Amino acid sequence: MTTETEIAEPPLRHVETDVLIPKMMRAKAKERCHQEVKDFTDCCKDSGLGMVLKCRQQNTTLRACLTKYYKDPEFYEMCKQEYLEQKREFLETGVRKSSKTSSKLPTTM
Repeated sequence: MTTETEIAEPPLRHVETDVLIPKMMRAKAKERCHQEVKDFTDCCKDSGLGMVLKCRQQNTTLRACLTKYYKDPEFYEMCKQEYLEQKREFLETGVRKSSKTSSKLPTTM
């Protein structure tokens, strides 16, 4: 017998819970920590091979920001719901929503 919860939210496969949703979380966390990512990237570009020593502070700040989102259950739930919505849309239409493709399309021809 199927419960109301199972109808509203289908069970997720192992690959969805351990790979696809965390991948979405990483991408969204990088967007939310964009200043930390930029600071670390700039430091690495300026430092060359010495970045290991020179960029420790930026690396620590970036990891702290990203970890804050990775460990947030509300953030996980938000990403999970977005993933489920994309999955539902794909099952209904057969068309994937690819963020990579849409972001690389030229705006003018």
